[in-house]
Amino acid sequence: MAVVATTEPGARPARAGRRASIPGWVGTVPFLAYVGVFLLLPTGIVIVDALKNPSGAWQFSSVTELGNPLVRTYFIGSLKLCLISSVIGAVFGAILAYAVASGNPDGVVRRLYLAASGVLAQFGGITLAFAFLTLLGPVGLLAHASWFYDFPWGIALIYAYFEIPLMVLVFMPAIDGLKVQWREASENLGASAWQYWRHVGGPLLAPAFIGSTLLLFANALSAFATIEAWESQIAYIVPQQISISLSSEVGLSNINYADVLALGMMVMVAIIMTGYALLQRRASRWLR
Repeated sequence: MAVVATTEPGARPARAGRRASIPGWVGTVPFLAYVGVFLLLPTGIVIVDALKNPSGAWQFSSVTELGNPLVRTYFIGSLKLCLISSVIGAVFGAILAYAVASGNPDGVVRRLYLAASGVLAQFGGITLAFAFLTLLGPVGLLAHASWFYDFPWGIALIYAYFEIPLMVLVFMPAIDGLKVQWREASENLGASAWQYWRHVGGPLLAPAFIGSTLLLFANALSAFATIEAWESQIAYIVPQQISISLSSEVGLSNINYADVLALGMMVMVAIIMTGYALLQRRASRWLR
């Protein structure tokens, strides 16, 4: 007696040799491996070494070195440099981003500005320092620009060269999120331009602006090659002192001291990026 296979109406026919579905999280394994090897592992090594003495024994008191008056000067120097450069970059970058966003969203000018900002935001390091030395250095085109060597204002203006384009990139989505209907509704209700920005545009952009400024602050905090090429004899900020502690040939080398300084920087970056994440979450509520 022959057995006839039946299928229910609407059911999909069975496929012979159908492969098992691959979980979606498998695609994140390479990224997680990269983060683990190049971010989490080095971070763990720095934290562990910061809590040890040169002989390898645990010494939690080494963290108290962060309270040393000399160490505080390096952190204060880093804070001054990052604050000045991030504020300059945020203000001028926001103005430039608004000017670009006010034009044709599909125009050539916008595409050129975004492309240039993407390149210039990464144009730091030795190349940038060399360019400014060529222009403003002792044998440069403007050799009498002595302000260039003042800390923190001289190097802060150099940092602004890559901070402003970065601000354009990270702040542009927030400006694009401002709907034209909100401006039109304000005008129909008799509000002036100042009242619109005071009560509508400003409060909406404030979280994104402050968050972007924090991102610029963290970016300047981690920058090293530019100031190292600009001034390699005197340590003004923490990354310079870490470099001296790792590579000094005149008896100043101390790896554990460098680990303690790096630990202090990691705490600062963690606090700054936590604030950035919270502000971006708040800003994203009205960007949807």
